[in-house]
Amino acid sequence: MFEQLDELVSELDELEARLPDVYASGDQRASRDAGRRHAELKPIVDAYLRYRAAEADVRDARDLLDVEADAEMRDYLRAEIAEKEATLAGLEAEIRELLVPRDPDDGKNVIVEIRGAEGGEEANLWAGDLFRMYDAYARRHGWKVETLSSQPSDMGGFREVALVVKGDDAWARLKYEAGPHRVQRVPATESQGRIHTSAATVAVLPEAEEVDVEVDPNDLEIDVYRSSGPGGQSVNTTDSAVRITHKPTGLVVTCQDEKSQLQNKDKALRILRSRLLQVERERQEAELASARRSQVKSGGRSEKIRTYNYKENRVTDHRVGVTLHALEQILTGGEQLDEIVDALAADERRRQLGDEPA
Repeated sequence: MFEQLDELVSELDELEARLPDVYASGDQRASRDAGRRHAELKPIVDAYLRYRAAEADVRDARDLLDVEADAEMRDYLRAEIAEKEATLAGLEAEIRELLVPRDPDDGKNVIVEIRGAEGGEEANLWAGDLFRMYDAYARRHGWKVETLSSQPSDMGGFREVALVVKGDDAWARLKYEAGPHRVQRVPATESQGRIHTSAATVAVLPEAEEVDVEVDPNDLEIDVYRSSGPGGQSVNTTDSAVRITHKPTGLVVTCQDEKSQLQNKDKALRILRSRLLQVERERQEAELASARRSQVKSGGRSEKIRTYNYKENRVTDHRVGVTLHALEQILTGGEQLDEIVDALAADERRRQLGDEPA
């Protein structure tokens, strides 16, 4: 570990020496990458330098103890050594944690896409409930929220809806929400009071910056049409809705929320860039280990990361086995949702540090 740390000290010195030239070059990608690398290295190197200073203090105290004859002074030196060794142990633990690879998407804006899956119109209603949950959760954390696109369903839910969340720690908190969310309740569409199980899928993507993904305009097929609401009725008399098809991948993004065609196109491109970034990352992950690929699978009711049971007032996250009887508080974005997120973050950290098999 310490050989690696010496290399990081050298890397930081070299990086700090060339940072002014990188920033002056006007290269956005190089400036961003250099700034992020500096932010990663600085706390690790600072902790390591404190470790080396404490280590030197321990050596000096032990050398003095070897030659000191005065009993009172020897007791003082032993206490000093014990204190510094405790400091060393704490710094070593801190360094090991800092050496865990930083998530490259930390600090980025987050695109959350929610779709009704199995369960018909009830699944769409459930997608609407999840949308409101994340909107309330984001606002409680002081993050900014913007709806990018939506396809409302006939009874007030969403066939699909996408929002962007802006906040320094938004990705670190929301990334664990990706997957199928299962609900068990008596739906508004049920006349005989029977409990139904349905599901909605949540995809969580880092919003791609233009320097992350280059989109060739020649690869895009852009169609414009009149926007429509639930049931297909027209809600706009101009061709403001936009559908963008990325021909190489077949990805299709539609946006009709804004009255301006230009605004809808801009929002659709933001979603498209983020999906393309995710596709590329999944391709890279598949090459390394296909078993580690993630996200929403098919959205079936048997595939779930979390279950929300209305009758029992229960929310269970199946990945970490956490159950809370606080369904209403969680669906309104309360701090109980943070309890689940904290458990997921702690589980990820344990696996990264090698305390548990991944």
